[in-house]
Amino acid sequence: MVVTHHRTVTVDGLDVFYREAGPADAPVLLLLHGYPSSSHMFRHLIPSLADRFRVVAPDHIGFGRSSAPTADEFTYTFDALAQTTRRFLELIGVHRYTMYVHDYGAPIGWRLALADPHAVVGVISQNGNAYEDGFVPEFWAPSWADGLERSPVTRDALRPALSRAVVEWQYTHGVPDPSTIDPDAWEHDIALLSRPGQDDIQLDLFRDYITNRALYPAVHEWLRSSGVPVLAIWGRNDEIFDAAGAVAFAKDAGDVRVELVDGSHFLLESHLDRVVSSVRNWLGAA
Repeated sequence: MVVTHHRTVTVDGLDVFYREAGPADAPVLLLLHGYPSSSHMFRHLIPSLADRFRVVAPDHIGFGRSSAPTADEFTYTFDALAQTTRRFLELIGVHRYTMYVHDYGAPIGWRLALADPHAVVGVISQNGNAYEDGFVPEFWAPSWADGLERSPVTRDALRPALSRAVVEWQYTHGVPDPSTIDPDAWEHDIALLSRPGQDDIQLDLFRDYITNRALYPAVHEWLRSSGVPVLAIWGRNDEIFDAAGAVAFAKDAGDVRVELVDGSHFLLESHLDRVVSSVRNWLGAA
């Protein structure tokens, strides 16, 4: 039976909580979560892959069980989250890895790859965007407006994304049978979002998301020049990141496999077995 360890390491004065399983000397699989979740989203994936890999899943600063300083105490940008993740990897002795990115985990992962291009030996993108093709315009319009205007009005327009209704929607929309989604998944996220200071933390990151788009040309060049293998496995019904975002990886990645699954944003909640099978087969062939 696979044992998952729950650990914390101090990075530049902040606690980074992470889940880890698998042989210490095995190839590393780094799992980077998205909004509004944490490493909790990988709770079932970790033991399913830890027989052959050292699986490491940190909580980003401000999320899960990692430190969540206020927005006055910490600059919540994707640059800052990526820098903390890079230092975290150094401290736990991870220098080469395949990364599994989802949602916010993608722009954090792209920054890791651009900072140390040879560290990343494979990319699994599960609804983790790297192309303009992937944005659903109706969903992203308020974020682009706030990123450009940076006004109290545009900031307040993003507050509904913090609500119970929208968090639950992220889990259930586009899922053929929503009864297959464990409600504890979104209840876990909602409880953590209800902590004091979380509104400002998340609104700062919403505002900063526009900076990720500027990275995309450099990410595409890295995909072309590195030849890093890519598995883009996507919930094709996602109304946040369109399935076109998965197909777009074929523009630049020479070694790419695209799989569109009849699910949505949180694919691991509805199609865990399918994802595990695809990842294991792909990692075995990569």
